[in-house]
Amino acid sequence: MALWGLAGLATAAPLKVAALHPLLADLAREVGGERVEVVDLTGPNADPHKFEPGARELDRAREARLFLLSGKGLEPYHEKLRDLAGAERILNVGETLPDRTTSNVCGEGGSLHHHHGGLDPHWWHSVDCWRRAARIVAKRFGELDAENAGYYLDRARSYRERLAVLDRWIRAELARVPPGKRVLAVAHAAFGYFCDEYGWRMVAVQGLNRERVTSPKFVGELARLMRREGVGALFPEEQSNPKMLRTLSESLGVKLAEPLIASGTGSIEAMFRHNVGAIVTTLAE
Repeated sequence: MALWGLAGLATAAPLKVAALHPLLADLAREVGGERVEVVDLTGPNADPHKFEPGARELDRAREARLFLLSGKGLEPYHEKLRDLAGAERILNVGETLPDRTTSNVCGEGGSLHHHHGGLDPHWWHSVDCWRRAARIVAKRFGELDAENAGYYLDRARSYRERLAVLDRWIRAELARVPPGKRVLAVAHAAFGYFCDEYGWRMVAVQGLNRERVTSPKFVGELARLMRREGVGALFPEEQSNPKMLRTLSESLGVKLAEPLIASGTGSIEAMFRHNVGAIVTTLAE
């Protein structure tokens, strides 16, 4: 099939990489620099949970030598893509990263409100996982482009140092929030890795009940949960409808905070700085 052919690639050409998550595209650029051509197949408005590449996206990935996937059950089309492109051209970045099961989700009875086979796929909310991912990607780039393997490792090393600085900043900022207020109440269970890494608790509101979420029974159950967990604010997500959370915040008398970034379309550093800033501004008052 011509779409997947590699014939005619010049040795001096950049390594072409297709990413199926916008933040993985950012990671590939950070590690690959000028030696890598990165194609972000999802685009700025796609939901990584639902995205599936069609003919247009696959055409943009023509002659890509590597596809970057998040893994942990996020991409339901993984097997289909593997059949089309070949297993050797797919890097499941999250495969060897630490697993987080949905049983860690506070207030949800141990289940996410989207299905990922029992694993929490949102590992990109862990700086530690992101630092590991930089090394994984650099190693694979070096295998495909041995002449520049040292270049990729050097860039990954520099990027990991920046992420270590970011981690220290996050910890210092979050320390401004009193221990009793370190509860993150969000729309859906995307921030478990973040909460685990920094010693917070997560309440995923929509995970409690997908049906009739504004019914008196639901509001009563949520009010008891929020009192028990010490919830001080509800955080909606960017690019999502905050109507349900706004209704609940009014019913419960709890502040509706600035939206958090769950999936991200820019850099991982920008995502963390935005989210931590919003959390601290709201809960450190």
